[in-house]
Amino acid sequence: MAWELLFTSDIGLMSLVVIVGVVVIGAYMGKLYANKMEEDSRKQGK
Repeated sequence: MAWELLFTSDIGLMSLVVIVGVVVIGAYMGKLYANKMEEDSRKQGK
C-alpha cells in the first residue's frame, strides 16, 4: 500500500522527487569533497 501511494499520488511523487534530489546532491557533494581532500593531501606532500 505504501509503495502504491508513493508512486501514484501527487504528494507521493513530490516526496520521491525530493528524496532522489537529496541523494543526488549528497553524492555530488561527497565526490566534490573527496576530490578537494585528495588535492589538499597532494599539495602537502610536495
